[in-house]
Amino acid sequence: MIEGVLESITFTNRENAFSVVRVRVAGEPSEVTAVGSLLGVRCGESLRLRGRWEHHARHGRQFRVASFMPIAPSTLDGIRRYLGSGIVRGVGKELARRLVERFGADTLEVISHASDRLTEVAGIGSVRKEQILHAWSEQTRLRDIMVFLQSHGISSAFAARIYKRYGDASIAAVRENPYRLALDVPGIGFMKADAIAASLGIAKDAPARLDAGLEHVLAGAAESGHLFLVRAALCAEAERLLEVTGSAVAAALERSLAEGRLIAARLADGSEAIYLPALYRAEMRGAARLAAICAARARAVGVDVARALKWFEESFGLRLAAGQEQALRLAVEAKLVVITGGPGTGKTTVLNAIIQVLSRKELRIALAAPTGRAARRMSEATGREAKTIHRLLEFSARSLAFLRNRSNPLEVDLVIIDESSMVDAALFADLLDAVPDACRVIFVGDVDQLPAVGPGNVLRDLIRSKTVPVVYLEQVFRQAETSRIVVNAHRVNRGEMPLVDRSADEGGDFFIIEESEPDRVLERIDATVSERIPKRFGLSPVDEVQVLSPMVRGPLGAANLNRRLQQLLNPAGSALVRGERTYRVGDRVMQLRNNYDLEVFNGDVGRITAVDPEGAALTVAFEEREVALEREDIDDLGLAYAVSIHKAQGSEYPAVVIPIHTGHYVMLQRNLLYTAITRGRRLVVIIGSRRALGIAIRNDSIVARNTRLAELLSGTSVHAEARNGNGGIDGPR
Repeated sequence: MIEGVLESITFTNRENAFSVVRVRVAGEPSEVTAVGSLLGVRCGESLRLRGRWEHHARHGRQFRVASFMPIAPSTLDGIRRYLGSGIVRGVGKELARRLVERFGADTLEVISHASDRLTEVAGIGSVRKEQILHAWSEQTRLRDIMVFLQSHGISSAFAARIYKRYGDASIAAVRENPYRLALDVPGIGFMKADAIAASLGIAKDAPARLDAGLEHVLAGAAESGHLFLVRAALCAEAERLLEVTGSAVAAALERSLAEGRLIAARLADGSEAIYLPALYRAEMRGAARLAAICAARARAVGVDVARALKWFEESFGLRLAAGQEQALRLAVEAKLVVITGGPGTGKTTVLNAIIQVLSRKELRIALAAPTGRAARRMSEATGREAKTIHRLLEFSARSLAFLRNRSNPLEVDLVIIDESSMVDAALFADLLDAVPDACRVIFVGDVDQLPAVGPGNVLRDLIRSKTVPVVYLEQVFRQAETSRIVVNAHRVNRGEMPLVDRSADEGGDFFIIEESEPDRVLERIDATVSERIPKRFGLSPVDEVQVLSPMVRGPLGAANLNRRLQQLLNPAGSALVRGERTYRVGDRVMQLRNNYDLEVFNGDVGRITAVDPEGAALTVAFEEREVALEREDIDDLGLAYAVSIHKAQGSEYPAVVIPIHTGHYVMLQRNLLYTAITRGRRLVVIIGSRRALGIAIRNDSIVARNTRLAELLSGTSVHAEARNGNGGIDGPR
């Protein structure tokens, strides 16, 4: 902790209050530089700052502020500078001087409690007095808000966010229901809000706490892919989290259902599924739209499939396999088709056949994929423009909604969605909302890969429903059989150990480097990424080599690997420090969640091109454009030298390096390893223990996600009852 007088403000960001200031501290030979969120501070003000000393590469020793407490100045010079700093509109340096000359050390007390005396100073009449009082009141409220928030354990950075959200009503909002913060303020989750509530004396069994706890448990389940939790599981988890009785949780659940904060739907086995309303509506909307599209008549195309097949094969010098022929036939005859298959089974070839045949009939065709990388690969493979689903649906950052919807549908006759395993329930519903009833839809993907990061399991549920035509492409084509990556992906998917290329000097594209100790695995990763692959294969270690870890945490997790690889591959240059993360010009980074204002989305990858440490800002060149990120936005940006396998879905890389160790035990699953292997285009290197590799290959259990789409489509739950916000019965819409 340090305490001193604010001498000057070098920089301040009006959006997030991040500031660089100079403070005169007793005992320090010169003014101290302090950086952090310092909402509302003014020159001449005395401050008590809590935080830590650090050394900045460019600016030297500075104090990073975690929280601060303003202290009214006590010296005449301090009061004069404080009032003359602009803190009170209408009071400049000259008027501040006259005020201090007249009232001395009592100046601030006179303004606060004896304002009628202000007219004793030349130049202050009744109008000027009211202006001073109004401005002083505003500043006092801001000071009181900051003191209140920080006294309850809220850092100055979060206090600035809270003030930005609620303004002068901040204290009232937090006192009334601190759990609102978890919903309204980025970065404040339930646990932080709960700690604030405890400091405010809110009881453990308070209704607001129980309500928020139930929603928090369901939100956590959604992060694991579930659309709902069964009542018993929800109540048990909430009881454990909240440390209250089961009867209190049950009563809170009934209240939340009655007031519409949660929705219950009856399952086929008689149990109740409890949803967050948005997820319930997404699943029901997706099922209803799919049924409507399938029921509507498509535009007639008049294609003789046999003749079209012969034309395509002769024109392109290809011979389609039986599964590919079936896919072409269904694309012509059916409204909705699912095409699934592993690497090398000809998904791209059959897509090109469908596009070539139907485009000759002048059908308007739209191609899309969940991520930018997947869309670019689709464009390269088909020679036609492909968009992300968000761009296809024309997402508006201003309205935070898709402009293409039921009232403004896409002007297309056929929509083809690649990498469909990545589509979650909400995006599925939004997509089908924008599809005209008469439109054909083709979902393409590999059902054996990991499901979407978001809640839902759309591709698997479409197949499981048995209501949608499905084509399984299983034949691996001859040209793909020469690739050990393709061969081993299928071997792993069948539960077999991969075949190994012993030496990179002999060619090959698939290698296993056996190491059992985590430290040795790390050393091997460092050498393989930075030296061996660039030297042998001529690939850039930053742009063309991707490390894929089963986990984020732990010695071999993506977080630790990123720190090591950053230091190895990009150790110098202008840097910005944010908590435990350091961002440098040239770093490879990934967006970790959707930012609709900036139109960058979860999984987008880019390179940092500029860093502004003082302004806590940086610029990232994503694959389509450069984006400027400020303080709050940067928290959603992670290093991407290494990423989790989940985050790599929909992407391909020239080379992938996969650490695998028994320390990853909870994540050692066949579909996880299969997904990682299929991300590599030219080279796959697995580094770790053969025992861990065997565990992953043998573990073919797929963690079931709580969804009802398959049952809704097949009719099992089409008439299931759902309690709506009024406590009544409401069927699916």
